[in-house]
Amino acid sequence: MTTTHATSNEATGTNGTGPVSPDALVERLREQATRYHSEHDFHVRMNAGELSPDQIRGWVANRFCYQEAIPRKDAAILGNCPEREVRRRWIRRITDHDGTESTEGGIEAWLRLGEACGLERAEMEDGRHIVPGVRFAVEAYVTFTRTRPWVEAVASSLTELFAPGLMAERLAAFERHYTWIDRDGLDYFRNRLHQAPRDSEHALEIVKERCRTVEQQDAAVAALAFKNDVLWSMMDAIDRAYPDDRAYPA
Repeated sequence: MTTTHATSNEATGTNGTGPVSPDALVERLREQATRYHSEHDFHVRMNAGELSPDQIRGWVANRFCYQEAIPRKDAAILGNCPEREVRRRWIRRITDHDGTESTEGGIEAWLRLGEACGLERAEMEDGRHIVPGVRFAVEAYVTFTRTRPWVEAVASSLTELFAPGLMAERLAAFERHYTWIDRDGLDYFRNRLHQAPRDSEHALEIVKERCRTVEQQDAAVAALAFKNDVLWSMMDAIDRAYPDDRAYPA
């Protein structure tokens, strides 16, 4: 079942008077938490332990499409950003996901999650399980970060404000309900518990400092609403591809 989800235009709550304070802008951004994909029925059922192994594998394989795209969207932001100090900090996001010669990145950690779930590395990397709706949503997000002003693209990343709570709940749910998954494969979730707060703090600094007019503030909130739409659309597509008739008793 697909949960009703407001469109970006309905949810941004544009301000009709004048610019708000930086702290009030942060509150407007945080209000988007009610539209985060953790509220999607598929995700709720996942955390409740109600998904089958096939549904878990389907989610992991499709989500890999998004994981692979994260360094590309961050490279797009870097390419559009004229400020050296911002680039110096933002570039860490790319190495966090791509890794380095001596450290494992998020992409590798997600591949290990797939292997822990019973997927072959090759079938994740060649994208054979990715459904069209997921691919379309991911590419829409990369295009957004490449074509919109860089501060708006930064604002779109602020779903990270909501990620630590989601990751903690997801990690606990996987450890409790999906005991057939090797625990060593859950490192991606563990790593994001400290990476997401650090990243969202930097992104918030940028948005608070540079979004001072009504138009800039509304654009930042709309960018975050768009990102929520991307993540929600991915969940819709996965939910349709892996229906309830394979529900797995907790």
